[in-house]
Amino acid sequence: MYNDIRLEKGMYDLSGKSFTAALEELDPSSAYAGTPLEKLDAFERQLKRFNIRVSGQDCDRVEKFFSSTESAVLFPEFVTRSIRKGFDDMVLSTVCAAKTVNYSSQYLGCVLDDTANYSPSDQADTLPTATVTEASTPVTLAKYGRLINASYEAVRQQRLDVFGVMLRSIGVKLAVAVIKNAFSVLKTGAVPITSPELTYAKLAELYGAFDSFDMTTVIAPPALAAKIAAMEQVAESCTMTEGRMILPFGAELIKTAAADENTIIGIDRRFALEFITSTDLVMETDKLISCQLDQITVSITCGFRKITPDAVKVLTIGS
Repeated sequence: MYNDIRLEKGMYDLSGKSFTAALEELDPSSAYAGTPLEKLDAFERQLKRFNIRVSGQDCDRVEKFFSSTESAVLFPEFVTRSIRKGFDDMVLSTVCAAKTVNYSSQYLGCVLDDTANYSPSDQADTLPTATVTEASTPVTLAKYGRLINASYEAVRQQRLDVFGVMLRSIGVKLAVAVIKNAFSVLKTGAVPITSPELTYAKLAELYGAFDSFDMTTVIAPPALAAKIAAMEQVAESCTMTEGRMILPFGAELIKTAAADENTIIGIDRRFALEFITSTDLVMETDKLISCQLDQITVSITCGFRKITPDAVKVLTIGS
């Protein structure tokens, strides 16, 4: 049971396993089916074990993690989850169709050559061919990270929910830096629609440029996103779903500072982009456990690759 697990720093250093994965092997969630704990994962059960409340009215403070040697082992995972939440919300759920883990600094994906028309074929004719080959140019993964100075004395009395929000904000900013690379990849090779100014007609033209695919997402810098939101046609017929703005033709509008100031990108999120990473978020856990914070080092090594060029269209505003 989860109360009997011996928590050690070495659980963060197991090759190919996250801390939660190591916990799950020792305390499988499947064993709790039909019990009050079935909705908790192995890490959350450890929080319950040590009575650490990370949210809600009775939320604990940072120092609660360091009330014992074993509970201190849980703190790096709390930090990682908080930062990852901000990062994943921006990257994986916004623009990526797939995530690939690649244990190398370079990645060779595959390329689909499927340019022949999908027209009827006579019975005796050879069917048109689609060819899958290995890419000729590798994606070089880049490292992004942050060194966070946070002395224990400065944050020990901080509520965990507030501290978690601070960490998530770092994840969001880290994601914005990473997404700049994604937009560069999306733009590469795309023939843009150009316009001296942003109009609803040009936005509709971007939508109409999609043929086999659909425009599920419109990505714009803050200034252009504001202009889109202020368009009469958008204001009258857009919808809001869980805080997301859905444009009249069904695409979600994503506002991000990572986008170029004069560029709007339309994508079919289901087919456009592959996220490649050689690591999950990496953190120096020894310092967090033994030295009670002091410095938090977090980083991720990743890159992007366009999967389906036809699932990406670009609108450029200005000369």
